[in-house]
Amino acid sequence: MSEQGKPGFLVVSRCVGQSIVVGDNVTITVQEIRTGQVRIGIQAPRSVPVDRLEVRDRKQAGVASHA
Repeated sequence: MSEQGKPGFLVVSRCVGQSIVVGDNVTITVQEIRTGQVRIGIQAPRSVPVDRLEVRDRKQAGVASHA
């Protein structure tokens, strides 16, 4: 576990056009690199939810507030 109590994570270096595969059906590809910003493309089945962390947190907070 990491210092924050979460499982450790893999850090990889990629160049534009290179990809990372997660499981059997998710591919993450570096689309563009600018100063302070990386654009990525994510290819996944529609059944796999893909959100930015802050969006997912807001969705979960909204669900919790309606419970």
